[in-house]
Amino acid sequence: MSGVSSEDRERLDREDREERELVREPDVNQETNRSATRLELFFDLAFVLFVAGCANMLAKDETAAGGLKFAAVLGVGWWAWASATLYANRFDTDDAIFRLLTLTGMGGVIVMAASADQITGAAGAWFALGYVTLRIALVIGYLRVWRTLPETRSGIRPYLIGHAAGAGFWLVSLMVAAPGRYALWAVGVLVDVIGPAVAARLPDAPPLHMEHLPERFGLFVILLLGESIAATVHGLHDGKWAAGVVSTALAAFLLAAALWWSYFDLSGGAAKRRLVQEGDRTHEGVHDFYVYAHLPIAISLAAVAVGLEHAIVHGAEGHLSSGTRWVLGAGLAGYLVSAALIQGVLSHRYRAVLIWPGLGVPAIVLIMVLDLAPAVLVGLCAAVLIAGVATGIRQHRHGEIKVAKV
Repeated sequence: MSGVSSEDRERLDREDREERELVREPDVNQETNRSATRLELFFDLAFVLFVAGCANMLAKDETAAGGLKFAAVLGVGWWAWASATLYANRFDTDDAIFRLLTLTGMGGVIVMAASADQITGAAGAWFALGYVTLRIALVIGYLRVWRTLPETRSGIRPYLIGHAAGAGFWLVSLMVAAPGRYALWAVGVLVDVIGPAVAARLPDAPPLHMEHLPERFGLFVILLLGESIAATVHGLHDGKWAAGVVSTALAAFLLAAALWWSYFDLSGGAAKRRLVQEGDRTHEGVHDFYVYAHLPIAISLAAVAVGLEHAIVHGAEGHLSSGTRWVLGAGLAGYLVSAALIQGVLSHRYRAVLIWPGLGVPAIVLIMVLDLAPAVLVGLCAAVLIAGVATGIRQHRHGEIKVAKV
């Protein structure tokens, strides 16, 4: 191995030994330049199907009640993904046990995805069992860490209690009829969410990996934006390639591209910069805010995809239904408000945020109030997003916002 330093040779030998070990003791991940693993990307495939199932639910019921149900179910799935990501961020050993636990959790997500749009019927019990399966896999993972890393016990105790108690409420819900079942689900998720929030404020909490965390959340945003691309494809197919359908689809693609640019080069980049600056000071709450602020972003982007697909399918008609306008407008406005919050709070540059994404919110609301042809309505929304991206780029070049590549 000529040309290889002794340090690199030792590292390669160590990695080779680790790859031959079937089971390894958990440890806190601190390796530099860590990126998402193939197993994490495989795990995300199940959530692609879950988000699609939630989108189908909203597409069938574009009312306020349907929107609340969609947001609640997607919120449960998002937290299932986020909590699994937080564990892997700290304790991914990539050994046989970790892989089996991750695949078990993935199986639970598959069950949730298959039953997401039927939770009010008999499939609701399967949805609950899928969620419990993922909780149990996480609890077992944290118990491994508890056994082998005593110094992390105070930091992971809230996770253990929260995940175990949350799973308990969901298990009990199987014996309770609706609507009591859904109340137990809500309590279970609330208990589950409180655990990590408490842990983040402990001075000896295990540190998060600051390169890996924004990459994983960025990948989830990509997953959600992929729904808008899929909506464009389905809309063109179901709309039979009519002239109005094609023009609406083109506007929808431009809108999705502008959303991608807005998140990864502006709002998400500003948030990542603050995360890197904070390092492992989790008790200051920055990482908590970053994680939880992505929930409304997830719900909003999924709603945008539903609105775009319906707008494309009806592109040849004179106007859109109020339900479709409501879904698309709420999704876009919700994303812009969420992006403004995450960028403003984490960068402390509120004046820039008020200009963009701030001014985009009333512009989108005004467009949705007008009863316009689908191509015109989506085209105007795309124009607002594109103008916002151009404004953000200008702000970045003039130092009004500072970002890091996500």
